Amino acid sequence: MSDEVVKTKEEWKRILTPEQFHVLREKGTERAFTGKYASNHEHGIYRCAGCGLDLYRSEDKFESGTGWPSFTRPIASENIKTAVDRSFFTTRTEVMCRRCGGHLGHVFEDGPKPTGLRYCMNSAALTFVPTK
Repeated sequence: MSDEVVKTKEEWKRILTPEQFHVLREKGTERAFTGKYASNHEHGIYRCAGCGLDLYRSEDKFESGTGWPSFTRPIASENIKTAVDRSFFTTRTEVMCRRCGGHLGHVFEDGPKPTGLRYCMNSAALTFVPTK
């Protein structure tokens, strides 16, 4: 786990694309089936687009049919943090990057074994680094 990354709104706007800023810093959501990693099947690591922290492995990615990249678990539980999200007239569990606080998506209890969890992430919140 690395030190916390703190930047001003203006600094984030300079380093992120408008879509990344909207998702990571304003808790936005990309439209289903539009993100570049929803159908990615390459082997590698998914990192936070804001600070580069390793978040998910391709081995833990699965096809959820939701239109967003979905994972059964993070690389390390200490790399994410969660909070109750009561927006949109429902209660969900928001997932954020532990290092920079960026909004990544939500976790649901309807995933496959072995965890039964579905970490439903926004492609805009992630970068992908292929491995061999």
